[in-house]
Amino acid sequence: MRVRIIEPVKKHENKKKRVCAYARVSTGSEAQGESLENQIQYYENLISNNPDYEYAGVFADRGITGTTDNRPEFQRMLNLAREGKIDLIITKSISRFARNTAIMLQVVRELKDIGVEIIFEKENIKTLSGDGELMLTVLSSFAQEESKNVSDNLKWRVKKKFERGELIINTTRFLGYDKDEYGDLVINPKEAEIVRRIFEDYLKGKGTFTIAKELNEENIPTVAGGRWQESTILNILKNEKYKGDAILQKYYTPDHLRKVSVRNEGVIDSYYIEDNHSPIVSREMWEQVQIEIAKRAKAKGNKTGDTKKYTNRYPLTGMLFCSKCGSTLRRRTWNSKHSCRKIVWQCSNYIKNGKNACSGTSIDDEVISRLNIEEPIIVREEVKDGKKHYSYTCKSKQNQSGRADTAAEKENGSLLQSINRPIRTVIKL
Repeated sequence: MRVRIIEPVKKHENKKKRVCAYARVSTGSEAQGESLENQIQYYENLISNNPDYEYAGVFADRGITGTTDNRPEFQRMLNLAREGKIDLIITKSISRFARNTAIMLQVVRELKDIGVEIIFEKENIKTLSGDGELMLTVLSSFAQEESKNVSDNLKWRVKKKFERGELIINTTRFLGYDKDEYGDLVINPKEAEIVRRIFEDYLKGKGTFTIAKELNEENIPTVAGGRWQESTILNILKNEKYKGDAILQKYYTPDHLRKVSVRNEGVIDSYYIEDNHSPIVSREMWEQVQIEIAKRAKAKGNKTGDTKKYTNRYPLTGMLFCSKCGSTLRRRTWNSKHSCRKIVWQCSNYIKNGKNACSGTSIDDEVISRLNIEEPIIVREEVKDGKKHYSYTCKSKQNQSGRADTAAEKENGSLLQSINRPIRTVIKL
């Protein structure tokens, strides 16, 4: 018997690679902009003139750091690669692609798994080659360290400016002031009138909600062009720059990779400058407003006039939790302008994000206040036969699955009681 091997027919397809390029500059300056345009033009010519390549675009991010992956064009490119529309990505260098080693390796490995290669021109690295990842790990670590050095140098320059009393402020988002040719703050007369009005209205007894409401009703936009909020009014009232002083380095960036600014609570030096620029309100008026803020905050049960909500504002604040999503219940007033006004506790997630986030839990303050609550509890709301039934579970006794061990809680007295009440239609104004 003779066996003949039939070899498979190999089809030779001259399939072109779908190739794109990625470019980035970290600032929005004119010089950097020209550099980005040059990169885009270079890659368009490089890809289009190669007969083996099919042009898949050039993705370019302007004025965004490489320490984060939160870059619009970068993410758009990755999504197309995941959809199988890109075979090869060309980029100038590791530092242009990413300055964060963890992000770099994560992206490279993900693309490698789906057969997408990255070529780093400067380092001459191809990620699908045998030693590509090893070289990439070493060199991207250098890129990350370089980013840290740049960040440290920038912080040092900013600190020196603060020590000399030089302000770093974006007046395009600062109501009441512009900058002159020397970089000094000068009053914007039209915007300053709004600032004075806010201070005067507050001392006349109006609250931040009322002031914001009236400005919105008169179609007076914020400095950013949006609508007024209570927090915006409060921030203006507490800003020392309106009395002519300036606090420098109120915020700082602890992590050069995350680029998230946090309030400086004495972690690093801050600088206070008196009579730095022309005031919009008198020093006396500004001080009176601060006293009034503290007075109103105390009347509400807050420790200070800060925008943070403190758990001791009301006895049950921070003690009640929604059984459906785990969020805290927030104290609210329903029908505040009508005779049927009442106080309820409602799921904060539902209030903020709507019924798509949580179907919500709500309970009358009168009902929940009858209970002797001394530790956080979960409020469980159920509708049976047209009536609402409530049960309460000690939060600390809840098991890992999110369901309380009811038998054990009954034994320990943690299940407080169930209360029935008819469903009531409420009109929210």
